[in-house]
Amino acid sequence: MRGLGRNLAFWAGGGLVLLFVLAALLGPWIYPVDPIAPDSDSLLRSPGREAPLGTDVLGRDLLARVLVGARVSLSVGVLSRLIALLLGGLAGLVAGYFGGRLDSLLMRSADLTLAFPALLLLIAVVAAFGPSLFTLFLALGVLGWAPVARVIRSRVILIRRMEYVEAAHAIGASTPRILFLHILPGCAGTFLVLFSMGLATAIIAEGSLSFLGLGAQPPTASWGTLIRDGFGYLRTAPWLTLVPGVVMALAVLGFNLLGDALRDASDPRGLPGREA
Repeated sequence: MRGLGRNLAFWAGGGLVLLFVLAALLGPWIYPVDPIAPDSDSLLRSPGREAPLGTDVLGRDLLARVLVGARVSLSVGVLSRLIALLLGGLAGLVAGYFGGRLDSLLMRSADLTLAFPALLLLIAVVAAFGPSLFTLFLALGVLGWAPVARVIRSRVILIRRMEYVEAAHAIGASTPRILFLHILPGCAGTFLVLFSMGLATAIIAEGSLSFLGLGAQPPTASWGTLIRDGFGYLRTAPWLTLVPGVVMALAVLGFNLLGDALRDASDPRGLPGREA
């Protein structure tokens, strides 16, 4: 990773990401307010000293619910991206290294997956298996393998032609050794970029499906459900929708900025042996 210390996008994105990770991990201890306990004396209270971000229609503290929502939304994003990277990375590694009919089969399968509108496909899968967080992150992970596979395949094809890989072939190194000790480490930067930028996409997808009622179910709070719950009160209590919407936008911005910075730092043109 070259030049990260001088990249403003890295520091801005990394700062936002760190802020949301800390909020998700430490939020309940920093702000120990029950996020699901109703309070009939505090219905739709505007932001103030007693409730920094206001309360909802049931009197529940919005800040506490946003902090819990950060944990839910980030957890779904991280788990789904790990599944997508595992499946897509393995497919891209195999396709890029072996080529031939196996490469054609895997890439045509990826093309078929990418041919369907992603959100509609997610809605169909989640609706078929029932709305829940488990179904959501599993669907996001399984359906997210195709873009990962195509990017990793291109990277593997580039690395496969480098001198140190050819030298490993020449001395008789086994295929698993070449794949996992020589080629896979060269894809580490690409995996980081795909994870960061894909996490932003996963957060948006989780928020969209939760807004439609196909993600987190009451009383569990995620950023998407918070936006949905406050949508009917835009005129009388706009903070119910604006606060989680802005929080989600900042989280997506942070992961995108971080992904852009990591992509610039791991530019394949800077790899040794490219000129060979």
